[in-house]
Amino acid sequence: MVTASFTGFLKTIIILILVYYTLKYLLKLFAPVIIQQVVKKAEQSFYEQQQNVQQPRQQEFTNTSARPREKKKVGEYIDFEELE
Repeated sequence: MVTASFTGFLKTIIILILVYYTLKYLLKLFAPVIIQQVVKKAEQSFYEQQQNVQQPRQQEFTNTSARPREKKKVGEYIDFEELE
């Protein structure tokens, strides 16, 4: 049977603390680069979405301006007067 020793416990705690501070340092070092890449990717996808929305609208305007729309003739306008 293996028993836990105090020195093994201290080694584990020290290793965990070193790993924590190493990851914290590396994250501070690389976070600006990672965030910049994420923002650039989001900006690019937003730009592409805007282009996809604007292209059909431009085609609609060119198609409608080429031919005038016909107005439906419903009938005469009748003005009703109220009777008292």
